[in-house]
Amino acid sequence: MQTFSDLRGQRRPATDLPLFDAPATVRTFDAPEFRGITFYEVEAKSILNHVPPASRMPFEWTINVYRGCSHACSYCASGDTPILMADGRTKSLADVRVGDAIYGTIFNGRYRRYVVTHVLDHWSTVRPAYRVTLADGTELVTSGDHRLLTNRGWKHVTDSVHTGQRPHLTVNNKLPGTGKFSAPPDDGPEYRRGYLCGMIRGDGHLSSHTYPRPDRTPKAVFQFRLALVDLEALRRAQVYLAQLDVILDEFVFQEAVGARKQLMAIRSGTRPAVTVAEEIVSWPHAPSAEWCKGFLAGIFDAEGSCHNNGALRISSTDHVIIDWITSCLRRLGFSFMVETRALNRARPVSYVRLLGGLREHLRFFHTVDPAITRKRTIEGAAIKNNAPLRVTSIEPLGVNLPLYDITTGTGDYISNGVISHNCFARPSHTYLNFDAGRDFETRIVVKVNAAEVLRRELRRPSWSGAHVAMGTNTDPYQRCEGRYRLTRGVLEVLRDHANPCSILTKSPLLLRDLNLFVELAATAGFTANLSIGTLDEEVWRRSEPGTPHPKARMAAVKQLVKAGVPCGILMAPILPGISDRPEQLQAVVRAAADAGASHLTPITLHLRRGVKEEFMPWLEREYPELVADYRRLYRGANAPKAVGAAIGEQVRAAKRRHRAFDPQPDPPTARRLPAAPPPPAEPEPATQLSLGL
Repeated sequence: MQTFSDLRGQRRPATDLPLFDAPATVRTFDAPEFRGITFYEVEAKSILNHVPPASRMPFEWTINVYRGCSHACSYCASGDTPILMADGRTKSLADVRVGDAIYGTIFNGRYRRYVVTHVLDHWSTVRPAYRVTLADGTELVTSGDHRLLTNRGWKHVTDSVHTGQRPHLTVNNKLPGTGKFSAPPDDGPEYRRGYLCGMIRGDGHLSSHTYPRPDRTPKAVFQFRLALVDLEALRRAQVYLAQLDVILDEFVFQEAVGARKQLMAIRSGTRPAVTVAEEIVSWPHAPSAEWCKGFLAGIFDAEGSCHNNGALRISSTDHVIIDWITSCLRRLGFSFMVETRALNRARPVSYVRLLGGLREHLRFFHTVDPAITRKRTIEGAAIKNNAPLRVTSIEPLGVNLPLYDITTGTGDYISNGVISHNCFARPSHTYLNFDAGRDFETRIVVKVNAAEVLRRELRRPSWSGAHVAMGTNTDPYQRCEGRYRLTRGVLEVLRDHANPCSILTKSPLLLRDLNLFVELAATAGFTANLSIGTLDEEVWRRSEPGTPHPKARMAAVKQLVKAGVPCGILMAPILPGISDRPEQLQAVVRAAADAGASHLTPITLHLRRGVKEEFMPWLEREYPELVADYRRLYRGANAPKAVGAAIGEQVRAAKRRHRAFDPQPDPPTARRLPAAPPPPAEPEPATQLSLGL
């Protein structure tokens, strides 16, 4: 077994810790996943916890080697920090919502590249604020704990006031990225007229003709038509024209045939519509900056392109339009070059190519705001380090500010042109006497002598060899178990004494101890249980974003069963109105049967005091339409019996269709269980729910 000195952590002076009599040894580690976290190593007097009969738990004894959780969160930035969204636009961090598509990064080949990811969680707190200023004028207001990607890896904004010695920003560190984002244009009359001018001149048809008729008055024919593949630009033009009292009919201009996409169009055959359109496309004598932005957006939507090879171009055969494009780019401070190609046409095509790479492409998109999303994509583009993003200052603002953070699928996101690290989920552990903020994040209690104390307790003549349940308070395979290995030590003692036991976890890390499970199952009686409340991807991402993927947990069940270890599934928590639809329940039962699970126990959401206060704000953010129903259902800690009974009957019906499960009744309420019991019928909140709060 690995000793604690092998962890090579730095010891701090011993300190008194609430809930424990003896002083705790305070330790920190240099490993990236534990920087900023303080571990309080305590000498436990007892490790076997007797469960009071009043709790009605289906077991008498539990072991929990940790108090708290090592999934720390570092709050991010002020609410007005612009975040790069998947449509190429920006949104303030305070306004980002769960489910939003944004840009993150991944390593692909030799480079870190932009990829689209999704927001899994979003929250805020009040923290001391710092301002980080970069050489190009980019400013970021963050907490000291926030981490940014630099040319020397991930770094916190400041050194830790709790532990010291963690990688943190210094002046002259350089950040990869594009630098500060430009402000979007004002959506005013000048911008709209400029946009319509560019769009109509690029893709519109505008004409008026007079046809002579014998012995009759000449007939005037007016035509105004705009046809596009991309509905975003067509809809924008239609709205802008409607604001000028030009109402156009929409129709299919060209059906989709083979690789050719469908073309939609808007049109009018009236004199007023053509008159307004002619006035719109007339060149202004003194164009404003907003008109220039609108014109560039419109002509880019009509005739522009942006490719993964880094080329952003706008083409035209009309040299007058080319002159206006270059004039507007020059007015807004963009660098460009003009290329002309004959292409076997009567009139050569000229291309205006924007210079400056991705940084200038994003500045163009944000400054002029073209409508077509597919032309604004930067997915797959490599992140360069050629922008002037050297850190010039890091200063405390001297005030506490509301700061925000998000959880994403890639673990990072783009904030004002630089790469920010996001945070893991924040479940509620207030029942452990840790608050949901700084204490929970940085104060982890570790019972370092758990195995030794357990060996002594199992030797007592009074010990009857009763079943011991692990994982009923905190997950025995949370992140720090990879270093402390206390759960493995406890399992070795239980094996040596042939003591029946079971374990409940959400982590596939338990496969590390598969050899011990095999021995325990053969000699003492052992059951593994994994908590899998749903396989619904959206529900999992919104309710448990910091936990291992439920499919990975289901794969762990299959591997345990294959090795001969009885393994069941605690189907918890089942959230009424969210994860209790018949098809959602059946999906878990079907997958459990395919994996060979020995048993499956459904548990409806249980909201104890302290947990409910954390759950309801989450529900208001994620499922506001269900708030009234939950307030009615959860007047106490439990939903009405009829709700749980209906869920239970649906699960039993699904189980009957899959005869792979051993026929057995629902979990008994008796105090004594067989050597391999099902998981508890009413687990503690930590094993039941992780909301990322």
